[in-house]
Amino acid sequence: MASFLYLIVVIFLFSSSVNACDRCLHRSKAAYFSSASALSSGACAYGSMATSFFAGHIAAAIPSIYKDGAGCGACFQVRCKNPKLCSTKGTIVMITDLNKSNQTDLVLSSRAFRAMAKPIVGADKDLLKQGIVDIEYQRVPCDYGNKNMNVRVEEASKKPNYLEIKLLYQGGQTEVVSIDIAQVGSSPNWGYMTRSHGAVWVTDKVPTGAIQFRFVVTGGYDGKMIWSQSVLPSNWEAGKIYDAGVQITDIAQEGCDPCDAHIWN
Repeated sequence: MASFLYLIVVIFLFSSSVNACDRCLHRSKAAYFSSASALSSGACAYGSMATSFFAGHIAAAIPSIYKDGAGCGACFQVRCKNPKLCSTKGTIVMITDLNKSNQTDLVLSSRAFRAMAKPIVGADKDLLKQGIVDIEYQRVPCDYGNKNMNVRVEEASKKPNYLEIKLLYQGGQTEVVSIDIAQVGSSPNWGYMTRSHGAVWVTDKVPTGAIQFRFVVTGGYDGKMIWSQSVLPSNWEAGKIYDAGVQITDIAQEGCDPCDAHIWN
């Protein structure tokens, strides 16, 4: 009975968090944050690490992209539409915050905003003067090269009864919708974690000893489990980052018709 209920929950998570048109081309407007500290304290809870992702090319996104935190870490290619100031390539940004404004879909870091400009002297400064610009954007895979996904144990974690983690450097173009947790062993007794806020997951049923994870990720119409067999050592510490030993490279399948899925060059 328990496994049946778990399956129902997972199916619900797939259906509620998958946006079949993520990769479609969207048209909206974008503004920028004049201070990087605004994004560093963002709703995804990346903190000061946020400005180090993608060389500071980060953004806050509207609720339909943020998805109650499931969209944290997603990557989007975005370009502005002013032919005098903007390049045709644009830039790639990572979502680190929630944009509550109804004026724009995205609010970019000033560095990302300037990166949309043509590579000519002064174009980036002139683009900043515009404040708000027309844009096109679409979701693209996050590429971290050969780097594995990481698990950061948050400072609020307290042995032996409370564990709070945050996923970092998640590749591909999928969303983690569920996390299972168990002690490393031949016949693990799997428990589950719940999303607390943003990219943070928690549990008050912490296994003893070394800890392994199973990440359930969306894949468009369905999902898959990615098993990280030995992540946290038995002497794990709050505030430390651990290599998950795996990376997510899947590209979500699209069910949006019609959909302009062209990724511009």
